[in-house]
Amino acid sequence: MIETVQQSSKQTFYEMLGGEQVVYELVEHFYDIVETDLIGEPVHVLHQQGMGINHLRQAQFEYLSGFLGGPQLYIERYGHSINRKIHEHLEIGTPEIEAWLKCMAKAIDKTGVSAGAQQQLMTVFKHAAKKLNTAKD
Repeated sequence: MIETVQQSSKQTFYEMLGGEQVVYELVEHFYDIVETDLIGEPVHVLHQQGMGINHLRQAQFEYLSGFLGGPQLYIERYGHSINRKIHEHLEIGTPEIEAWLKCMAKAIDKTGVSAGAQQQLMTVFKHAAKKLNTAKD
């Protein structure tokens, strides 16, 4: 089942943000923060276990595109968008989740979307991120 997130019955978050360009910018801001801000260190360490940040920038853009209600680019490339399966090779605990959420909040803020939209997006991201906790913390 493909799960996407909608702000309302008429407009997806993808549309509300401004489409492809803004989702791309969101991902770029996010990974810039992960790589340069101390709050991103737990996330950066996790990403060193995979295919590297450059690969993840593209994969995250593709994933968020579909997750936020836009084109299902991640599914087209990988055949699914099951978030837990994507991260099953990693041990993710509360410190990593909290760091990810802080980095994403900063990235969303840099996109210039309204405070209300930021709050709605962070509510959705918090819900999704908490489902990834695989650590025994």
